Amino acid sequence: MLKVKFTSHDELIGLKKIILNLALPATIFIALLGIQVQLNLLLLPLLALALNLLLFLVIPFLLPLLGIVKNTPEFRTARVLVPSLAPGLSCFPFIVEFLGSSYLAKAAMADLGNKVFVLIVLYLIAMQWHYTRHQVRSDGRKSKIIALLKTLVTEPVNLFIGLALLLLLLGINMEALPFFISEALTKLSLMMTPLVLLFIGLAVRIKRKQFYQIFSLLCIRAGVVFLVIGVFVVTTSLQMPKEILLLLAFGLSACSFWPYAHISLVDSLEMEKKSKTFDNGYAINILALSFPLSTLLILGVLNSGTLFSSSINIFFAGFVLLGIGTLQSLFKFFSKKSMAIRFSKTGLDSASTERI
Repeated sequence: MLKVKFTSHDELIGLKKIILNLALPATIFIALLGIQVQLNLLLLPLLALALNLLLFLVIPFLLPLLGIVKNTPEFRTARVLVPSLAPGLSCFPFIVEFLGSSYLAKAAMADLGNKVFVLIVLYLIAMQWHYTRHQVRSDGRKSKIIALLKTLVTEPVNLFIGLALLLLLLGINMEALPFFISEALTKLSLMMTPLVLLFIGLAVRIKRKQFYQIFSLLCIRAGVVFLVIGVFVVTTSLQMPKEILLLLAFGLSACSFWPYAHISLVDSLEMEKKSKTFDNGYAINILALSFPLSTLLILGVLNSGTLFSSSINIFFAGFVLLGIGTLQSLFKFFSKKSMAIRFSKTGLDSASTERI
């Protein structure tokens, strides 16, 4: 509805800069200072990080099924965004309502592993892809590493992460900070969610073909998550329904906005270059569809009671979602086959007519 008021591209860039340079760093800073590390929960970040890495490794083999060609900006964009998770925006509110505050603490601990992946691992991957594509060969590996480290150190998000980790080591939390600093950071952090949602709504431009492709991609992502968690439940003999629901809700979180921050940074470095590493618009469209779809899936899982306490039901849901995701590709495949058969039949009929 607000698109008529935001007609200039520069206005969107200004909104994006507020998110990336103010709201996002403040949100990360407060989240890190609020962490209370418990030894019995240290396994959860490792499990979340393992899920991120598994999705990152599996997705490249599935993207060509949807017509996303390898080594294209769309392919690289999907590779960076799809393995990321945004539990704070998508699953945390529902975990509190359905499972309770103790399970929210577990989800917050698991999010530590996800944060390491989306903030550090994906940043390094995105910058490496950028330098591989555009850096002059004669510069050598050393200059690439120096340029990468320089960008890493000077980014506001990374500066705030470093400062927060230093304060954690010194035993300083938000309450110990001067009031004007903690209050300013809190106010900036509160802007994060509404600004992100406004930016997505204003920037999204989904074409019909792209909509079906992204919807299929997100269904495949959710299907893979169900199957991975199903395997985990079977191998660990996990039988506690709430623990299983927590795993599913966390894994089905929407794609994170933070990898988009890396994409935007790379995009700003390539302003004068014709060849792009990522597709900025495609990234926005993935985010725009990811939030509502993830919300529906998470609500469906948490409202199911004990339905997903059975590994059979988890596997069934995973295969159903994979089927929905590949439906468009299968339809295209069989339609091409039928057209080829028709043409061959037409050719045979005309040849037989000529002989007669």
